[in-house]
Amino acid sequence: MIYAARTVEQDARGVGMADRTGDDRTGLAARRAAARLLAAVLGGRTLPEALADPGALPPGLSPADRARAQRLATTALRQAGRIDRVLDPVLRKAPPPEVHAILRVAVAELAVDRAAAHGVVDAAVTAARGLRTGAPLAGLVNAVLRKVAAMPDPFAGLPPPVMPPWLRRPLIAAWGKPAVQAMEAVHAAPPPVDLTLRPGALPPPQAGALPTGSWRLPPGLQVSALPGHDEGDWWVQDAAAALPARMLGARPGESVLDLCAAPGGKTMQLAVARARVTALDASAARMARLRENLARTGLSAEAVVADALDWQPQRAFDAILLDAPCSATGTLRRHPDLPFAAAGRDLPGLAALQARLLDRALGWLAPGGRLVFCTCSLLPEEGEGQLAAALARHPGLAADPVDLPGADPAWAASGGGLRIRPDHWADRGGIDGFFMVRLRHT
Repeated sequence: MIYAARTVEQDARGVGMADRTGDDRTGLAARRAAARLLAAVLGGRTLPEALADPGALPPGLSPADRARAQRLATTALRQAGRIDRVLDPVLRKAPPPEVHAILRVAVAELAVDRAAAHGVVDAAVTAARGLRTGAPLAGLVNAVLRKVAAMPDPFAGLPPPVMPPWLRRPLIAAWGKPAVQAMEAVHAAPPPVDLTLRPGALPPPQAGALPTGSWRLPPGLQVSALPGHDEGDWWVQDAAAALPARMLGARPGESVLDLCAAPGGKTMQLAVARARVTALDASAARMARLRENLARTGLSAEAVVADALDWQPQRAFDAILLDAPCSATGTLRRHPDLPFAAAGRDLPGLAALQARLLDRALGWLAPGGRLVFCTCSLLPEEGEGQLAAALARHPGLAADPVDLPGADPAWAASGGGLRIRPDHWADRGGIDGFFMVRLRHT
């Protein structure tokens, strides 16, 4: 399973905008849906897969209930370690998965949202009674949640949830335990929302400037309602995800290829630079999102739906941006479902795919052209290791020195490029994990 590309606006289309009080029965549908989403992810699915499944998220939900369900499920996933440490002492044994999911969502409401206890408990009991396996356990749900509700702060003294062993072990080997613990602390908090502005556009009044040129909003805002959204003055894009296009440095009139382009954040950056952009992606659905984003911003690019391993361009390119499919382990702060859905991922297969795409893209460069390779992974085999292997395979290939305004010198990666981790800018709310490097034939 490839949890490949980051989204441009997935994290900010109103998730978190729904009612957070939790003390009314009108939220029952959203709470039930949140429990189903949570159970689906804990069963091995990604959250986007669960959101697209009518069995997990009924199509008749109102937009507000859908947003509330997604927010509650995301909160329960982000705090899963703490939630289970609260529940385990008051459960003699684990209940059926559907009932366990109801309990976990309810604890998230009590501990994180600080929602009114009577509404949360009543809704959870009602939701359990509606399940074939849960009806006999409604009394258990009531008793357990009343005990949790009596705690002044259910998460008091509990450390941040830790990453799963399949990821934590290699990250400790690569970056050290203190760095991994710092990443986990960042992962435990809802992430802020970063914006990329069109030249000359004004940011929303709630946004603050970041050193690298992005703008940051606090979490919990309805982004689509902010001034400038409908006018296409800016788009949602993590500060780290905005750097590869800046590293590429597209110039007016240049022929530029954006590989694995959807949903279009980098494509729009390249188009704003007045380059002649070809955006390629294998997913028709994700390319539809790219076209929507181009239409909203009034920017243009040639959009091609094709597999980069099969597609052949008719001309060479002055510059290529390869945002390769990867484990996406750098985006856990935005995608807390990833640790649960990705335990069986074929990491060697992903690394092999990245190498094939890189070799193929290098062959499409015009003389003197440049290529930026990037992944949103924290694993060295998807970053520094790929760079070292590419340099060994291609005599004459070299990594350009990094010269990006606002980039911290501590981000310099061994062998070239940038290594960014979630614990960088921890005092500002963190940043997605990335590796990126600019290459050219010497």
